[in-house]
Amino acid sequence: MTPGEQRERFDHLVRLGRTMHTLGACVVLVLPTAGEPVLEVRSASGTLARVIVIWRSGWAFTWRPWWARMWPGGKWVAAHADNAADVIMAEVGA
Repeated sequence: MTPGEQRERFDHLVRLGRTMHTLGACVVLVLPTAGEPVLEVRSASGTLARVIVIWRSGWAFTWRPWWARMWPGGKWVAAHADNAADVIMAEVGA
């Protein structure tokens, strides 16, 4: 992954985190020394969801385990969608 792609991934997570925080979600942006950045979202019931950014015909947020990204289906939303934070909050129960 190029530095530009890493920066884009980071920017998407920061934007999503700020929007979700504004909507009342408890969020933490995790920046590990090795690996990809993750936005942790804690639901009202205490469930923890980890949101990452992947390339899926464009940048997309997903909150499924890494192995589940191999199959098509739900549990992802386009990173540029105006309602991305709303979709994720509804799915994870934040």
